[in-house]
Amino acid sequence: MIRSMTGFASVSREEAGQQVSVTVKSVNHRFLDVQVKMPSALAAVESRLKALVQQRLTRGRVEIALSWDQRDETPREVVLNERLLAQINTAVERARGQGLVTGALSASDVCRIPHVLDVRAATERDCVSDETSGLVERAVGDALDALVIMRETEGLFLAADLDARLLTLLTFVETVERQAAQGQAALDARLRERLEEISRMRGHVEHWRQLADGPEPCGRKLDFLVQEMNREINTIGSKAEGLKATESVVGAKAELERVREQVQNAE
Repeated sequence: MIRSMTGFASVSREEAGQQVSVTVKSVNHRFLDVQVKMPSALAAVESRLKALVQQRLTRGRVEIALSWDQRDETPREVVLNERLLAQINTAVERARGQGLVTGALSASDVCRIPHVLDVRAATERDCVSDETSGLVERAVGDALDALVIMRETEGLFLAADLDARLLTLLTFVETVERQAAQGQAALDARLRERLEEISRMRGHVEHWRQLADGPEPCGRKLDFLVQEMNREINTIGSKAEGLKATESVVGAKAELERVREQVQNAE
């Protein structure tokens, strides 16, 4: 099966007062490269998220962006940075001794000083809960499923384009075959050799179709087949005679280059 490496999906799930939003996009890459951007509090689940990607995809650069919102009444805690407050108080006392300030630090002053007081969720320092981990994994799994569907849909268009180009490529090859037959009637041995080369080319095209119609991603194998086809066309071109045969070989090489460029998008 030919699947595109480009795609995009966005999914949001909400359970038990928590909401997880996920966007996933993928672009061409020689191997599978996974990048995850998410809140630091969820860092413990990153390896499991990458494993989910590896279960569904084999090639492409995949970027996952994840946001997490706790909408329930999460317990809060007030944290006082006592060391910083002591340093500030020492500085104020020194300034007071120099007559630069008057009065003592008040509670209102302390609340307005940056980084001295911090109000945060009481669970921030703890490990992420099993409920949250499960919600995150389900949301990412849904997004990946949607991404695969999009990549498969794009792959249908890619496969159709490649198949059309293969037919064009075969037309050029068949033209070379006819022109070779017309020009080499007196050289039977050489003609048989050229026909064998064209048979190998036909075999490559048949192998291509088997891979493209099969259930497995086949981008790398198709890329290898393009190289083999290029060698066969070069061999045919080196032994073809006549201006028209040369023109057909040039056309075939140009079309094969377009096939090679398109195959770079196949997983």
